[in-house]
Amino acid sequence: MEKVKKHLPAIIIALLFAAPAWAQQGNTGLGILVGEPTGISVKHWLGNTSAVDGALAWSFVNDASLYLHADYLYHHFDLIEVESGKFPVYYGIGGRMKFQDDIRIGAQVPLGISYILESAPLDVFIEIRPVLDLLPATTFTVSGGIGVRYYFQ
Repeated sequence: MEKVKKHLPAIIIALLFAAPAWAQQGNTGLGILVGEPTGISVKHWLGNTSAVDGALAWSFVNDASLYLHADYLYHHFDLIEVESGKFPVYYGIGGRMKFQDDIRIGAQVPLGISYILESAPLDVFIEIRPVLDLLPATTFTVSGGIGVRYYFQ
């Protein structure tokens, strides 16, 4: 764990510099996530209905800790009709890591809804993520939050 903590600032800086470069490829949003955890959110659309997202955040539950997650998401755009913009419901599968005294590694199933504005390159979202931690022990938790992302075109 000490080796991870020693290299954590370099990892964070590398991710912060890599995100804008990735965003210039198009269809990538960068923003904030507030809840459990709270931090930076990134989402990259792979096609019309699929995307990958991730977060570099801070968890405030139990021992405060750095939190990373990455998910593959599938979106349904026809479940909720709106006059302007898009309102997809989405779900997926992913993983997360929490850097506490012991590194906690788990699988998660994100479920959410977002509103993609028609008049601005923004989306607003709310999601919940049931998590099954596998290491160092098997435990079940739930995380989630609300957020907003700006999309680079």
